[in-house]
Amino acid sequence: MADKYAEAGVDTAAGDLAVELMKSAVSATHGPRVVGGVGGFAGLFDVSFLTSFQRPLLATSTDGVGTKVAIAQAIDKHDTIGIDLVGMVVDDIVVVGATPLFMTDYIACGKVVPSRIADIVAGIALGCSETGTALVGGETAEHPGLLAPDDYDVAGAATGAVEADAQLGAHLVTDGDVVIALESSGLHSNGYSLVRSIIRQKDISFLDRSDELGGLVGEVLLEPTRLYTSPLLSLLADAPGAVHALSHVTGGGIAANLARVLPVGSWVELERSSWSPAPVFRVLAEWGSMNLEEAEGTWNLGIGMIAVVEASLVDAVIAHLAADGIPAWTLGAVSTVPRDITGFDQGAKGVDGGAVRLVGRYRD
Repeated sequence: MADKYAEAGVDTAAGDLAVELMKSAVSATHGPRVVGGVGGFAGLFDVSFLTSFQRPLLATSTDGVGTKVAIAQAIDKHDTIGIDLVGMVVDDIVVVGATPLFMTDYIACGKVVPSRIADIVAGIALGCSETGTALVGGETAEHPGLLAPDDYDVAGAATGAVEADAQLGAHLVTDGDVVIALESSGLHSNGYSLVRSIIRQKDISFLDRSDELGGLVGEVLLEPTRLYTSPLLSLLADAPGAVHALSHVTGGGIAANLARVLPVGSWVELERSSWSPAPVFRVLAEWGSMNLEEAEGTWNLGIGMIAVVEASLVDAVIAHLAADGIPAWTLGAVSTVPRDITGFDQGAKGVDGGAVRLVGRYRD
């Protein structure tokens, strides 16, 4: 029967080898709360520590990396895409003030190439280690006939916990709170369908070298997503009450994602002049015959996370983030004074939140 399965295109032996190659990287993310090892039907995590919480809330998030994987496949570089996955999943959990506990991954591919799968998982494990998240399980599925041999997609899910009265969000945001930008490392993992369309229209190969981008096109575009979880958890622990809300700038861009974590009736204008988008955004916009403003709903333009902070603690928050290697700056201030909000983004992803718009011109 196994031979017939192999004839159908599924190589279970290759799958077993992939597990062996990734086992040490996965095990390195395990602390004393992980029960059992790698390869079980389900991952087990000891949450008895939650009995010390007054009202523990579990936070969960799931996501993928999107079409960024197509660039990894095009240049045969697979060791960073897993970091992107952790960023997309785990950094959503810290937004509510939760500490990530564990994560699982799912890789669907046309053909299991053990070394490639191991590279992907090694990146996931590295991201998990950097965010204090245990990688407790996963699945690699071979889909011959549905996906081409070199095609794959990755997704993951994570769970975290937060004390109910420590939850961040719109309910804490007040008039006069200051909005702070946390610098991104590049495109992160959103807007790659537009990126790929631009590259295709320019008839550029991901293997080409670009003086404008400062390196191999594919490698520049694969710059891993910056991970904010550990610096933010440190900030929340060291400066309790300083941060009222966080927004992870992913699909939808800066304004729409911030609007999701502001209370209804509030508004903020974000000053474009407070930062200069990195060359990767400027070059891609030029290649796509766009101005940067036209890309604001697609790319993060240099802001990967946003914090809404108590006004009196802004300098302390920025200094704390800088000490953890995260450049940050002020973007604007929240107001609840009634005004005409025509032209503002008002909530997103089904959330009826505050109103946000960007104003001014980007700094050169």
